[in-house]
Amino acid sequence: MALLDVDSLVTEFVTDEGRVRAVDGVSFTVEEGSTVGIVGESGCGKSVTALSIMRLLPQPMGQLVGGAVRFRERDLTQLPLEAMEQVRGNDIGMVFQEPMTALNPVHTIGRQLTEVMLLHRDFSADQATREAVQLLERVGIPSPDIRMGEYPHQLSGGMRQRVVIAIALACRPALLIADEPTTALDVTIQAQILELIKQLQSDLGMSVVLITHDLGVIAETCDSVVVMYAGRVAEQGSVYDIFDRPAHPYTRGLLSSIPRLDTRPKSKLSVIDGMVPGLLELPSGCRFQNRCQHAVPACGSTDPVHEQIEGSHCVSCLRWRDL
Repeated sequence: MALLDVDSLVTEFVTDEGRVRAVDGVSFTVEEGSTVGIVGESGCGKSVTALSIMRLLPQPMGQLVGGAVRFRERDLTQLPLEAMEQVRGNDIGMVFQEPMTALNPVHTIGRQLTEVMLLHRDFSADQATREAVQLLERVGIPSPDIRMGEYPHQLSGGMRQRVVIAIALACRPALLIADEPTTALDVTIQAQILELIKQLQSDLGMSVVLITHDLGVIAETCDSVVVMYAGRVAEQGSVYDIFDRPAHPYTRGLLSSIPRLDTRPKSKLSVIDGMVPGLLELPSGCRFQNRCQHAVPACGSTDPVHEQIEGSHCVSCLRWRDL
């Protein structure tokens, strides 16, 4: 049984220019103890998918208009707000993209950590403080008792991200959603944060949804992959399916743009021409057609069906058999 089942999720935003669909029929599952990576360029709908699952869309513009998000067989899209507030933090934790904005600048680290425990767990103030100190130590923050009294601006970027992870894990959730957890961190700290998430996942037995644009991170940490483009799922499958036999031209383009150790000196990296289309300028048919070297006239008039290749490996492309 899947821990999380996202089924044909549709999210729209009401703007001055009209209604736009940021997530269009996205489906994937997260099994107990597994790590699912969601990958794609900026503007592909990765973060909006995460916010939709958590029902944290900006209001009143963001609206869930279709599909279901089943967590342990409960549809989160149908829960009353009070019940959803109990799910957030308690059952599903989230690491937001930018730790400086995820933390409240006017409250100490200790207050922000203990607030979560006092809200969701039957702790006294002293118990919450002791647990918070232990949690900070667990995520690798030195002198945790001192850090409890400090403010976010007094910590480095890597330490702030560790605090955000500690807050997300304060109630030992069954699922952690990590949205670009290594953004704006240097390479060494990135590796430490990813290793920390993997270690905590192993210790706590939780599942992880990892959102990133870095395929190297996906290869190292994930069991299965969802490749998104312009609000839709272009391809999904196990990490071996995606890296060993990619079927969608977009997936192939992403993989070929990764620097390789055997690349000849001064040779140019492969690039995908163009940009992800704006939500108000989505083409008909396949949304990748304007950037695809293999597009044919039918790609501009026919929506590709999400077809199963083998097992869990699926692709949305009219020409995947030819390629």
